[in-house]
Amino acid sequence: MFFNDNLQHNLPHIHVEYAEYKATFDLESNMLNGKIPQKQRKLVEAWILIHQEELKALWKIMNEDNGFFKIEPLK
Repeated sequence: MFFNDNLQHNLPHIHVEYAEYKATFDLESNMLNGKIPQKQRKLVEAWILIHQEELKALWKIMNEDNGFFKIEPLK
């Protein structure tokens, strides 16, 4: 998550990397830009939906006081 750049990173989102692919997703599981294989895209979308509340809380904490906590990774 990047959060300090309010010009480019205003919308809460995550960056995803898989092999040579990179993509950005909002916290509603919509791909904003980039490219990632369909199978991995579906996994990322499901992970975002499962962890949506945690992602939103993390975004808020990082913006307010630079706090941080880990979220269970994709397995």
